[in-house]
Amino acid sequence: MKIVFHERYYDSSYAMDPAASPGRLEGIVDLLTKNEEFEFISPQPATQEDILRAHSKRHHDAIKRDFTLFELSSLAAGGAILAAEKAFEGEPSFAVIRPPGHHASSDSCWGFCYFNNISISLLKLFSEGKIKSAFVLDFDLHTGDGNLNILKNRDDGFRVEIQNPGARTNREYLIEVENYMEKLEDIDILVASAGFDEGVDDWGGLLTPEDYTRIGNLMKRYSEKLCKGRRYALLEGGYNHDVLPINVKSFCNGFK
Repeated sequence: MKIVFHERYYDSSYAMDPAASPGRLEGIVDLLTKNEEFEFISPQPATQEDILRAHSKRHHDAIKRDFTLFELSSLAAGGAILAAEKAFEGEPSFAVIRPPGHHASSDSCWGFCYFNNISISLLKLFSEGKIKSAFVLDFDLHTGDGNLNILKNRDDGFRVEIQNPGARTNREYLIEVENYMEKLEDIDILVASAGFDEGVDDWGGLLTPEDYTRIGNLMKRYSEKLCKGRRYALLEGGYNHDVLPINVKSFCNGFK
């Protein structure tokens, strides 16, 4: 399994907010590097052409006015593209990227997101004729409105199914995810907006590390059933730095 990462993601100076707080990624990288099944690979920044498939020129230029923010947001989008490309080739991938992206819409953004990493990566594959459909599992505590705004109800023939689970117990949550996946048909790739703030020791107080392993395994199982194992995941939320690495590792263990 591929782990997409770049040392520039450690830079938290692009914003003063909880999603950019220092120390978020170090524990994740430390745990994942100890597993020989995980191979770290480094991305290049997304190009303007890549970004403009998901965003307006006005939005692109607004982010570009801040040099560091644009550098890191473009590199995060590039990490998402690399993860998607590896997934399409049949290698599951998890991108440990910053900034996150699922609250970024075509012409606006909020929630510590700037470019929509999920959309940019999927639209790259679609533009190259590699995929015609996708399933997005957004298990972040906060619904990814940017994913919905960009990817749903498109008029270009690209069909995207998006699930934002809303169950109140962890058992019901896992059942809800599996029931949705069981109904999927004609899906070319699976991707997760992988936010870990639903964790029992994070804001949501719902999902255990074992639950994240099960979610990862569901994505593996249904990607193998539907689309030759093509699957990738992008890091979104997660705010308790003490448990975030454990939850990420647990997910990856089920996902690999």
